Amino acid sequence: MADADITASQRIDARIAELDDWRGETLAQIRAVIKRADPEVVEEWKWRGVPVWSHAGMICTGETYKASVKMTFAKGAALPDPSGLFNSSLEGNTRRAIDFHEGDVIDERALVSLIQSAVELNMSSKPRSGKRG
Repeated sequence: MADADITASQRIDARIAELDDWRGETLAQIRAVIKRADPEVVEEWKWRGVPVWSHAGMICTGETYKASVKMTFAKGAALPDPSGLFNSSLEGNTRRAIDFHEGDVIDERALVSLIQSAVELNMSSKPRSGKRG
């Protein structure tokens, strides 16, 4: 199969499989939570190998590093985070991130809420189609 024939979802599957340690398991768990939170989510593959999840705009990315899996929310600074999930990229005006490290337990309920808030924000800021007048 040529690279052009591989879907973003297949690329994400391959990334999870090649990370044969806790990072692959964590990325797979994050992906499952995202899909459960938003069954209409679109999976994309951008910037030389970064999984991206979108719905009416980017929701978040899932980057993997040696010591962490980073989930960066494109509009995280505008999202309510009552559970305090955001623990990285806190100084910016737009993005916020969650760094997961080996042994971390994912608060799935809080993460679902955060993802759904991101989708709602994207939907509310999307221009409405139709004529004005």
